[in-house]
Amino acid sequence: EMSLAEVYMQACRLVGVVPVSYFIRNLDSPAMMLTHHGLGPLGCKALAIALTDMHITTLGLGDNHIQAEGAKYLLEMLRANFTVQHLDLSNNHLKSAGAEYVAKMLLDNISLRSIKLSNGFTDDDAKYFSDALSTNPRIKELDLSHNEFCGRGGEHLGQLLNNEGLEVLDLSWNHLRMKGAVAFCAGLKVNIMVKYLDLSWNGFGNEGALAMGEALKFNNTLLHLNLNNNRLTNEGVSMLCRGLEFNDTLRVLLLAYNSLTVEGALALVNVVKNTPKTALEEINICNVLVNQNFVHLLEVTCQEHPGLDVQYGGVGGFIAKKPPKRVDPMKVIQDYLDQRKLRLWDFFRNIDKDGTMRVPVADFRKAVQQSSIPLDRYQIEELIQRLDRDRTGMVD
Repeated sequence: EMSLAEVYMQACRLVGVVPVSYFIRNLDSPAMMLTHHGLGPLGCKALAIALTDMHITTLGLGDNHIQAEGAKYLLEMLRANFTVQHLDLSNNHLKSAGAEYVAKMLLDNISLRSIKLSNGFTDDDAKYFSDALSTNPRIKELDLSHNEFCGRGGEHLGQLLNNEGLEVLDLSWNHLRMKGAVAFCAGLKVNIMVKYLDLSWNGFGNEGALAMGEALKFNNTLLHLNLNNNRLTNEGVSMLCRGLEFNDTLRVLLLAYNSLTVEGALALVNVVKNTPKTALEEINICNVLVNQNFVHLLEVTCQEHPGLDVQYGGVGGFIAKKPPKRVDPMKVIQDYLDQRKLRLWDFFRNIDKDGTMRVPVADFRKAVQQSSIPLDRYQIEELIQRLDRDRTGMVD
């Protein structure tokens, strides 16, 4: 019997390609990341021969120009290999023929859980994925970003949402607008699985915002929605808010770099204030300049919804003659505890009910707000940013 390295070397000789040394050095690794290795179709063929009997869970083949021919070899390999769970085929010039092979792969394979397919696919290609995934509930994460899905593509992707397993869907950097956006939202309206949806950089426009608002009235599973850079105006946000009034599951709404003004910002905070059952914890409108009315409304709203975090661009027109001396929020807490002869440890342990030494940011924010520590909302947010620099959502 030959070793895996010998099998790969012989396969390379047979097809006439130079072996990838990284592959040989990492034969024992559960993750094989071969991005940017210039494999080409024949290099992919040699790789597929060796991978047939390998026990790996992650295979990264992004940017290798494997084309449709390479996708065909991978299809044959995955019919025999049942350990690969995560596959990256981004930027490989697969075209329509490659999309067809990938669709067959999704139909036949029982081990794949996530797949990345950023390849400039067109509307017609979207149908292959829609048909394949309608009968494959095992795929949990699907990345179809950086493709060219438009009107008919939106219809096919809307039908793809009939899938009963998909939880994470990335459709950023496509052309889903007008009819395409409306058709996709019709599918989202009845979807019961997708929790994280990225639609940034699609040019959704107000027509798409109206359809999304309608979908949010009925969808009760979506937790995270990214609509950054989608040409939404205040009118579009107003339409979106009509759906948010009925939604009690969405936690994160990203609306950065749209054409919003303080009017749209006020509408968003008002919908949180006036919707007792809302689950919204984070709203990102980081490029929008607001006014003092907005700041006051946000303060009032945060008293009723202490977990709310709204990121905005700043208060427009405000010029400080002399910046006030900055007070370190950590020192404020320390002084507060010293006056009461308490330890920081006791304060944290009182929040950390489970004793894990980690608490969610929302729980930490709420505990500080409900205490008598003299910190305003801005100081609390500054403190949280310092304690959770990587935005993990946890304070350790």
